[in-house]
Amino acid sequence: MAKTIMVQGTMSNVGKSILTAALCRIFKQDGYRVAPFKSQNMALNSFITTEGLEMGRAQAVQAEACGVEPSVLMNPILLKPVTDMGSQLIVNGEVRGNYMARDYFAMKKQLIPDIMHAFEILSNENDIIVIEGAGSPAEINLKTDDIVNMGLAKLTKSPVLLVGDINPGGVFAQLAGTLLLLDEDEKDLVKATVINKFRGDPTILDPGLSMLEEITGKPCAGVVPYAPLDIDDEDSLSSRLEEQQAPAVIDIAVIRLPKLSNFTDFTALAAMPGTGVRYVDRPGKLGNPDLVILPGSKSTIADLRWLRESGLETAVLRLHNSGVPVIGICGGYQMLGLEVTDREGSEGGGSIRGMGLLPVRTAFAAQKHRTRVAGHFSESSAFPGIPVEGYEIHMGETVLQDGASPLLQLDNGTADGCVHGTVMGSYLHGLFDRKEVREALLKKLYERKGLSFSEEVPDYRTYKEQQYDLLAETVRNSLNMKLIYRILEEGV
Repeated sequence: MAKTIMVQGTMSNVGKSILTAALCRIFKQDGYRVAPFKSQNMALNSFITTEGLEMGRAQAVQAEACGVEPSVLMNPILLKPVTDMGSQLIVNGEVRGNYMARDYFAMKKQLIPDIMHAFEILSNENDIIVIEGAGSPAEINLKTDDIVNMGLAKLTKSPVLLVGDINPGGVFAQLAGTLLLLDEDEKDLVKATVINKFRGDPTILDPGLSMLEEITGKPCAGVVPYAPLDIDDEDSLSSRLEEQQAPAVIDIAVIRLPKLSNFTDFTALAAMPGTGVRYVDRPGKLGNPDLVILPGSKSTIADLRWLRESGLETAVLRLHNSGVPVIGICGGYQMLGLEVTDREGSEGGGSIRGMGLLPVRTAFAAQKHRTRVAGHFSESSAFPGIPVEGYEIHMGETVLQDGASPLLQLDNGTADGCVHGTVMGSYLHGLFDRKEVREALLKKLYERKGLSFSEEVPDYRTYKEQQYDLLAETVRNSLNMKLIYRILEEGV
């Protein structure tokens, strides 16, 4: 059986996912077989495994940090918000249906066997499992039926690191207040605290750390500095959605849809020298980019309606008419077509006119399409023959109309997407991950500006490996790793 250690946070977005990835990488570097685990994840960023099963993107990233293939065992329960009150429930990679929040909370304890089955398989295959919590363990209205924080720590007999984020202020109150709201047996599970995202000289915190340890009776395992590393974020709380890139040769504007999903599709572009990727949620921010991207969406019809009502559709069409290329991925691809219909009620029903930039029509179906694919750009595209790979995950079926040209030819003998002039659409997540695709795209964008492209295009997998190593180095140098290993060995 594997030894376990669990990372919980005082609130969402304190850096649990990244710290979990860091510990995974450190333990891997130290020679252990290690796997991540998160019993229940709520996020719109998801990943498709080689078996065609769906899991949270954060656990896929953590698996990469471990140097292992992502598996739904690492995230048996995934909730994908569909509305403000309800989510699509995915269990062991398969869709169970849509549930209102109240209904889900009433039945979620029934999922414990699925959670523990996945955990036990991982435990038998690894030396260490690094478990990630969700939100805060001090959400006292949810504690009774908890299956992801202290409830899971008890089920798996895992010692806990409690992480606070110093960036918004009040980190000592976060940590002490969270512990105050825990039951005594839950407090006993917390073995140390961690302060994350610190900027400046950490010795300034020393008096506060001594007082914190005295008040809580828990050692502080370290102060982790804010580090501008490029590692995929979990969800819509990601800081990269708020950042305004410094001026760059190529300016790429991604429309920040209300139900934006899988924005990690664009991190490979953002890693390119001379390229800026920014997220835009209103017309005044759009400006005059070199490329507009419509990303994936969990609610295509609602987000297309928002795009229209916000004025961003008109702004994007104006840019298109001036010659600016437009690319749509997944839900964004559907929006670029002539019409989107939902006769089966997958997204609440109804029909809506598309943006009319691609000669395609989309109809939703109850069955979700999930698969990993490889192929190449079609001869009718701007990048004929260039290889692609990634995964598809969508509810709709998009049909090309008479005379329409596919964007991609897949190795399984089917086609994907559509190209029409300067507009491209595809269901392929990870379209920009391959070096050859980014190089070809940026050459075209440079040429459009009368420039020659001479930048070195990094291999994205190598780049990500470097980022994981830098993350591990930063965290290893910041935490008391002797204490971490002692907590791991002693357990609960």
